[in-house]
Amino acid sequence: MKHIKAIVDTFSEEEAREFLLFQQKKNRRGDTKNEVLFNLIVHGETKNLDEKVYGSPAKNKYHALCKRLQDSLIDFMATKSFSGETSQEMDILKLLLAARILFEYKQYKTAFKTLAQAEKKATALDVYAILTEIYHTKIQYAHLDPSIDLAEVKQKCLDNLQHFQQEQHLNIIYATIKQQLQGPSDASVDQVIEKAFKDFASTVDSSLTYKTLFQLLQLTATAAKLQTDYYSTLPYMEQLYALVSAKKEPTKKHLFYYIQILYLMALAHFRNKNFEKASGFLNEMETAMQHKNKMYHNRFAEKLITLKGVNLNYRGKAPQAIALLEEHKEHSLDIALSLLMMYFQQKEYTRAFQILRNLNHSDIWYEKKMGWLWVLKKSIIEILLLIELDKLDLVLSRLQSFQKKFNKKLKSLGETRVLNFIKLVAFYYEKPQEVTTKAFYDKVENSFEWIGKEREDIFVMSFYAWLKAKMEQRDLYEVTLELVQK
Repeated sequence: MKHIKAIVDTFSEEEAREFLLFQQKKNRRGDTKNEVLFNLIVHGETKNLDEKVYGSPAKNKYHALCKRLQDSLIDFMATKSFSGETSQEMDILKLLLAARILFEYKQYKTAFKTLAQAEKKATALDVYAILTEIYHTKIQYAHLDPSIDLAEVKQKCLDNLQHFQQEQHLNIIYATIKQQLQGPSDASVDQVIEKAFKDFASTVDSSLTYKTLFQLLQLTATAAKLQTDYYSTLPYMEQLYALVSAKKEPTKKHLFYYIQILYLMALAHFRNKNFEKASGFLNEMETAMQHKNKMYHNRFAEKLITLKGVNLNYRGKAPQAIALLEEHKEHSLDIALSLLMMYFQQKEYTRAFQILRNLNHSDIWYEKKMGWLWVLKKSIIEILLLIELDKLDLVLSRLQSFQKKFNKKLKSLGETRVLNFIKLVAFYYEKPQEVTTKAFYDKVENSFEWIGKEREDIFVMSFYAWLKAKMEQRDLYEVTLELVQK
């Protein structure tokens, strides 16, 4: 039951409707109990479901029904993903599958032609795992085509296996690094990465594939995000990007990974308040997204627009930033949260509150979809917004809820600054008249361990800007730009 609920919680309303249609087609008999159970779970029912489905206690029937529903949900997710996926690798897999079906139906000429298309595309993209399956199929049916040079196919297969083993070797290194970064460690991210490569007798250099370099950049960026420390990781990310730039292969061949690399570099520079450099990488990313007939444009448009918007905002171009994000706010939670922040900074509290009201799913749902850091930001902005709107009856409940949700986790991560900030917000809520006093100023100074303007995270500074603006009785956006612009 827990597994079913976890899957169902990831569905949007539209996906829930699509699943019911999918299930109705599968139900050959008049038995619709699986649909009944699904609807109960969608509407939050979790207790005595066997009685609600069958009219009386029926544990054995219920467990069998849960198994069938779970299988259907997984089948639906896989079918939907396969049919809707437009990546090049998925296109190759579809060609391979089609070729195998054609072989089974003895349509050999068309089968070999389809398999050749798959091989050509897979070779161009260096997708060694799929090529292994393609050569396996080609060798299996080679006796049906006299024109096939079996020795040549065999050599290609052996060469590909060598590449595949090397890629698998790198994948093991990647997994090792990822596991080590999840636990507590005194070593920096670059030290963890270098040690893992050394342990496997490998080196981090330009011979690594675009995919591997992207994975290393992604690992570094993920660690920076979790530790709220993009400053320490930026030099290593720049070293990795230098290896990307030194590669002789054309970027268009590995466009998917190259676009993601440009995005990670833009994000890292933005979080370090290097807005001009971030803008440069975003421009390169936007240009790369035009290649291959805009094949990846839709896939990365949301990330590009979100980062472009917030980068404009912190360069002092709030109107342009808001106009850009307003065009796409219905399609992205990240854009919605960014707009919420921007309207708040511009004292457009009513518009900000409207966006907040539209974020009407539970925090559990948002955490599964967007991560707990996204929920943390949303919760902080919500408290500040409610204070500005004088909805003081809600402020206390939100403050209490914040402590319950985040206290333990933030303490375990050593992020006491966030908790201290919320305490100061609560103090301001209770005694707003004291915010301009020296006593409150001293309280703020003693509540934070300041790490310097260059090292401090941009979003941490943005929240602190609200307190500073209150203490100095100045405009929030003006104070924010003053803090973050070097």
